[in-house]
Amino acid sequence: MPFLTILAPSKRYNTARGRHHKKLTDWARQAILQVRRWLPKRKIVVVTDSSFAALDLIAAVRRHVCFVTRLRLDASLFEPAPKRRAGQNGRPPKKGRRLPKLSMRLEDKKTRWTRLSMPYWYGDKRCILEIVTGTAVWYHCGLPPVPIRWVLVRDPTGVRDPQAFLCTDLDATRVAILGWFVSRWSVETTFQESRAHLGVETQRQWSDLAIARTTPAIFGFFSLVTLWAADPKIAPRLRPRTAAWYDKREPSFSDAIAAVRRIFWSAPSFSMSRHPPDSVKIPTALLERLTEALCYAA
Repeated sequence: MPFLTILAPSKRYNTARGRHHKKLTDWARQAILQVRRWLPKRKIVVVTDSSFAALDLIAAVRRHVCFVTRLRLDASLFEPAPKRRAGQNGRPPKKGRRLPKLSMRLEDKKTRWTRLSMPYWYGDKRCILEIVTGTAVWYHCGLPPVPIRWVLVRDPTGVRDPQAFLCTDLDATRVAILGWFVSRWSVETTFQESRAHLGVETQRQWSDLAIARTTPAIFGFFSLVTLWAADPKIAPRLRPRTAAWYDKREPSFSDAIAAVRRIFWSAPSFSMSRHPPDSVKIPTALLERLTEALCYAA
């Protein structure tokens, strides 16, 4: 559920107004450390897309959270730096021997792949993958080295392109790393549902403050609807709406917001007006069906 939003203006926007520009990775570092301050005793797993796969960001937060993201197949990986010998002069080494790039491991016939069945993989109910994993130090000249566990994934059927992921928790299992990354798909679903049902990114305000307030308010309402739908009074009414061409087994946000509307709209009427003698009452079954249709169409 959304709990924090940050407005990150583009570089062109800040340049036109003479403001100092802050990169997305800087905003991300600030947000991650803020969440860590809020939850100092809880394990936090941060899952991002490739836009945040930056060495400076990972180096700044890896001691505070478990960071999971994509890894380039041509990333420069090394062994850990050897221990400094007694009496050795000069700067301590930052890295050890260079390791083969992941793109080379894909082509190497000596690479030992392990088959793994993932219960969920980008919308598929179950997927068979071939995986190889290991630990390394990701290093680029001028940036701090970062110890990582990398996971290289390929599809034995050849339908999907090979992918690589990294995790700053060296003891994390390959199944946990892939499971954490796939869970990021729920974020994309949240954005889609918020656009379709709550009108996010369709604001027409001209005021900067109004724009900055609207998106957090919409995402906050998304979280409220989700919590209301889990209430024991509403949960029994939460059923997935399916069609002949769309088999949906689990409720989505559209079902949740419809169930919440139905509870609010079914409040008893306290009208004291007299009913005219020629009024025609709507059959209960028809009224229920109309109400359900309006709950989804509103």
